[in-house]
Amino acid sequence: MNRRILIGALTVALLSACSKPQPVAEGPRPVMVQKLALSSVQAGALYSGEVRARYESDLAFRITGKIIERKVDVGAVVKPGQLLARLDPSDAGLNAEAARAQLAAAQNELAYAKAEVERYRDLVAKNFVSRSVLDAKETTFKSALARVEQARAQATVAGNQAGYTSLVADQAGVITAITAEVGQVVKDSAPVMKLARDGEREVLIAVPESRIAALRKAGSIEVRLLAAPDAVFAGRVREVAPAADAATRTYAVRVTIVNATPEVQLGMTANVILPDAAAAGGGLLVPATALFEHDGGSAVWVLQPEGELVKAVLRKVQVRQFREDGVLLAGGVQPGETIAAAGVHKIVAGQLMQPRVASRPAAATVGAGG
Repeated sequence: MNRRILIGALTVALLSACSKPQPVAEGPRPVMVQKLALSSVQAGALYSGEVRARYESDLAFRITGKIIERKVDVGAVVKPGQLLARLDPSDAGLNAEAARAQLAAAQNELAYAKAEVERYRDLVAKNFVSRSVLDAKETTFKSALARVEQARAQATVAGNQAGYTSLVADQAGVITAITAEVGQVVKDSAPVMKLARDGEREVLIAVPESRIAALRKAGSIEVRLLAAPDAVFAGRVREVAPAADAATRTYAVRVTIVNATPEVQLGMTANVILPDAAAAGGGLLVPATALFEHDGGSAVWVLQPEGELVKAVLRKVQVRQFREDGVLLAGGVQPGETIAAAGVHKIVAGQLMQPRVASRPAAATVGAGG
């Protein structure tokens, strides 16, 4: 009897263990939401570029040699006449000494030829020698004089070359690149460093072919630094490349920063903003993560309140411009509406979700002002 009871209990236990657990109802999924808030941002075409100096020079030694010393690093601020690097001066020094020795020998020969000419003039005056002998001595004197001039010029060149072993800055500026190191043998005129001169600052941008005409007609241009977005600088188009880049099919454009301040440093990222009347008429700037493709167009999820939850409603929108800071919409949503800011590809229409407010506003209306 006890054995049957034990077997029955074990059977019940096994059946209980094999039975499927009851499914637990999942709560509403969280969703990151952002409310479209009114704000004033700059409207128009925006191009990112790099702050450059208007004048950039490749610095090189004027003779071939081995670098034995480098005095500056990338980013160093230099002054005119400051020593930047040196070559091994041994060979140049020996060449200069040899040229000086040749000059001394030529001067000795000149002194001897001059003495001979003066002596033979006295002999001709006394009719001891013929005039032709004096002419030969005068020719020798003139040749010695020419050799002295030649040796003096060679000595000057050799002396200059000895001075060319030192590379000095000819202008005040900043060293932006170094292409040779200590111990390296460099040829004459091979770039060793790049110097960005003090003075005008400009932004180098790449502009598509379709925007070149608008760029040339732009009356006012704004420049904003990524490091100081609140600072606004006036810009002026200085140069448009005559030909497009073969790979990107864009034109290199240099925009001069008219009122540059010391905070505009070389290498900074800057945005060049061209005014756009169509964009300035109004629009909404939404984060790129809020946009997705639907039926060949663009759409966002508008979140309607359902008590403490929100319900996703698909809304088609018209895109006016893709920008670095988001997507500019021409219509489809209104200020004050709430949209899903992330994870839009995992949302289905009518789904109830728990809203989670983002830390920063999603979008802003776009106006003409900056």
